[in-house]
Amino acid sequence: MQVKRFFAADMRTAMKLVRDELGADASIIGNRRVAGGVELTAALDYQPAAPSRQPNPALEAELRKTQATIANAQAELAVRAVADERKDRQLFANESLIAPELPATAVKVQRPVAGPQPAPKPAAAAAVDQRALDAMRFELNGLRELIEVQLGSIAWGQLQNRKPQQANLWRRLQRMGLSADLSKALLERVAQVADPRQAWRMLLAHLAHAIRTPEVEPLEEGGVIALVGPAGMGKTTTLAKMAARYVLKYGAQSIALVSMDSFRIGAQEQIKTLGRILNVSVTQVDPGQSLVQALAPLARKKVVLIDTAGLPANDPALRIQLESLAGRAVKAKNYLVLAATSQAQVLKAAYHGYKHCGLAGCILTKVDEAANLGEVLGLAISQHLPVAYLADGPKIPDDLQVPRSHQLVSRAVSLQTAEDPSEETMADMFAGLYHHPARRAG
Repeated sequence: MQVKRFFAADMRTAMKLVRDELGADASIIGNRRVAGGVELTAALDYQPAAPSRQPNPALEAELRKTQATIANAQAELAVRAVADERKDRQLFANESLIAPELPATAVKVQRPVAGPQPAPKPAAAAAVDQRALDAMRFELNGLRELIEVQLGSIAWGQLQNRKPQQANLWRRLQRMGLSADLSKALLERVAQVADPRQAWRMLLAHLAHAIRTPEVEPLEEGGVIALVGPAGMGKTTTLAKMAARYVLKYGAQSIALVSMDSFRIGAQEQIKTLGRILNVSVTQVDPGQSLVQALAPLARKKVVLIDTAGLPANDPALRIQLESLAGRAVKAKNYLVLAATSQAQVLKAAYHGYKHCGLAGCILTKVDEAANLGEVLGLAISQHLPVAYLADGPKIPDDLQVPRSHQLVSRAVSLQTAEDPSEETMADMFAGLYHHPARRAG
């Protein structure tokens, strides 16, 4: 028998190390928390054979039975904690009622001559109990992660055997960079389509239908348009493209530029230079200055473009900036600028950081540098953000397009990776779906 220990920052990484080193047939015989992560002890008592994709009902039943046992243990642990807390409260309440009634002489007799009897320390006992509860909770979480990984592998293997067409569609959607949740929702729409080519065309049609685009171009609609988003997303460059696009079509008399970015070095000079080139008026809004008062002289302008500062989410100045843009007196249409090169977590953080000002849609930038469009399109779909513009290059104003949903899907398909995701990647994705039982795939 071959026994080996593995150390990793979390349980999922440790399981991947076990699979890479010992194969899928290795058994986990121990897990515990160590400094900096977790330790897994795995054993292999024979040489791993070729991986089998046949479903194993016995193993799946055993894993589900273990999962039910863990759930019952968690419920029993919670009930015991509540019961212990009630007992402690009742005990301390009785002591507080009885102690004042004891005569002083009786108290003195019970105290030894050498010194006072040490009082009980309920806080220390509670700390010990809390540590025990934390240790048990860690063990249960570790077992749950193990079960999720195993169930994810089983679910992916069964899907490949029972529904190979759907498994192939899963791989193609992952090559586009779409999330597991969105992929599952799209695949449910074509589950009954037998022809693979027709299923793929219908799936892309459903994806295009889910992408929203404005019926009227924002510049044509006019009004106050503000570009918001974190630093580095391309707000100022996109504003320059939009301003040049409008000036070339309608002239410079009915458009104005406003800058709220007094934090980035050179930001105001950049806007002033753009204004001189386009012969467009530029207004600077300093911190503490009222945006309503700054916009008052521009009331006759058909279009007012506002460039904002990309500030950290915890910066108080960002909250003040968003509150001013969300004011009813301003009547601004705020568009979140998202770089297609950003990771999914960065895109989600940007949305949650700027959604409080009220978003009219989003603008996708740096599309020419992106490895895929699935992540940014997935955010736009899940948060119901219309895609107002698409910026796919540095040229002003040529590299700014008004997108259509089918064009975005075609672009996303053209940017998909050439290789299928690995079996481990697919199994991990299914394990993530098992973390939320309501979203299970298959």
